[in-house]
Amino acid sequence: MRAFNFVWPSAYHDSVTLMRLTRDLESVPGVARAAAMMGTPQNRVLMQDAGLLTAAGEAAGPPDLGATPRPRTLASALRAVPDANVALISIPGLYAAAEARRALRAGLHVMLFSDNVPIDQEIELKRFARERGLMLMGPDCGTAVVNGVPLGFANAVPRGRIGIAAASGTGAQEVMSVIARCGEGVSHVIGVGGRDLSDAVGGLAMEQALEALAADPGTSVVCVIGKPPGATVARRLESQIERVGKPCAMHFVGSGTASLEDCARDAVALARGEKHHPVAFTVPDAELARVASEARRGRRPEQRFVRGVYSGGTLAWEARSILDATLGDVAPGVTGTGSGHRVVDLGEDIFTVGRPHPMIDGAVRREWIAREAADPATAVLLLDVVLGYGAHADPAGELLLAIEAARDQAGQRGAALAVVASVTGTDADPQNRSAQVSRLRGAGVAVMPSNAQAARLAARIAAR
Repeated sequence: MRAFNFVWPSAYHDSVTLMRLTRDLESVPGVARAAAMMGTPQNRVLMQDAGLLTAAGEAAGPPDLGATPRPRTLASALRAVPDANVALISIPGLYAAAEARRALRAGLHVMLFSDNVPIDQEIELKRFARERGLMLMGPDCGTAVVNGVPLGFANAVPRGRIGIAAASGTGAQEVMSVIARCGEGVSHVIGVGGRDLSDAVGGLAMEQALEALAADPGTSVVCVIGKPPGATVARRLESQIERVGKPCAMHFVGSGTASLEDCARDAVALARGEKHHPVAFTVPDAELARVASEARRGRRPEQRFVRGVYSGGTLAWEARSILDATLGDVAPGVTGTGSGHRVVDLGEDIFTVGRPHPMIDGAVRREWIAREAADPATAVLLLDVVLGYGAHADPAGELLLAIEAARDQAGQRGAALAVVASVTGTDADPQNRSAQVSRLRGAGVAVMPSNAQAARLAARIAAR
């Protein structure tokens, strides 16, 4: 296999742009594998280990990539856009904290999309931001909506009266999308980063987010979501929510039997002054029984387990929690390991080093779908399809070939493989949720209205 390296000196592009470019390059006929990345020492080592580094690539430096003229520093960017008040930072974690500090010193709020930022730097940055009356969203903040402007992986939702404070990216997307489908809208979505609610970080950004939503006249209901907080943060969070002085819907994934969907519906009910949340999207039990019965046809005795292959971290954790509560025998974590029921979050850092996030490029997901389908014990494939700005233009279509191949592989063994999915997003998203659902259902995928309902159906199909 021949390898080619092309270097454009002194032109920076953020990681989201590079991931999308990688996806487009790999779609070119004759290209087996592609990567668009900055010329950092770490990236050159990755290419060397993969046998793809040439002399041209070896000579590349950290600022080298593309030739389009763009601001090369924060100062030059501010000269170009002097009225900016938010900086979105998406660079390797090794350099992200220093750039975030420069932005805060310049009086800018910061959305820190970058991951792999050391936790001590996160704490220092959040304290630094608070001292200056600024907000640091992140690190690893993938989704936000500020004054109606979507940032990162956000969905197209209407403006409204529900404000979301989220220590979760895809969790925020699930909640805002359900809110929109219920006929309500969001005022702001403030992402705080997945580690913010840990006792180590102390909920520094969440406290600021709640203060901001409390002071915002356009927010009448506050919604708080994330993974379970540390014990110290949980106690502090209770008093912070009381001080908000507005109705609050709250959900921490994996605690109790409620779901992200339930939290969104509760927020809608609070906004409307109703006692019960709307249930228009709940699939009747009789229909679930019919779908589960059809999905079991042709299943062999050794097919016993649900295998979740996810692009969204919080959605993966929610699915794992539901499967564990319903079936038991679920592998710990979302690493895709274990011989029983298992879920993998392919958006974890370990799977995205040198590769695009699976919401941008489904190559790694297609590999995992094939891997799980090859296991004779797999009864159900459970998938999430996440839409929105920055995501793949046709995520359902990108997965269908892998799904069809997986079913063919099972059929060759005389088995039948059930596939269950949910689609997070709205019809206003660039990918159009209804169109994505139709494509999946047309291929025989059982599509449920929410991630939680999809996980419950998968459990029902696998149950004996």
